[in-house]
Amino acid sequence: MSCPDCGGDRVTLRVPADLRDHAGSETVAVCRDCLRVQPIDAGAAEPATPSAVDESIPDGDGGVAFLLACGKLGSLALHRPAIVELFEYAEAAGVDVYLTLDRLADTVPNPHFDVSRRMEQVDEFL
Repeated sequence: MSCPDCGGDRVTLRVPADLRDHAGSETVAVCRDCLRVQPIDAGAAEPATPSAVDESIPDGDGGVAFLLACGKLGSLALHRPAIVELFEYAEAAGVDVYLTLDRLADTVPNPHFDVSRRMEQVDEFL
């Protein structure tokens, strides 16, 4: 399954019930190259784990929350409350948000947002 934005490979993830308002579906596809997140039909592909997107992302609900937040980092103005809620959820689940973002800056080829700039901005409101 290819990303409609960059053509990269996508990974299917099952979204925990309490995060589905942020995902728009019970299943999402996350691009390994640009980290864009799109809702998809539940039966489209077998769900994987967050580390299948990038090995620096922890598995579990925290990793899913982290990736959902990354999908919204293209526009802080539109998605700030959701980003804060998702990153707080991820941190409560044991994800080191800043360390994981820092690692993504080196491993994700073409993120749809400027990782280092967003790290600074996220630091201001978390």
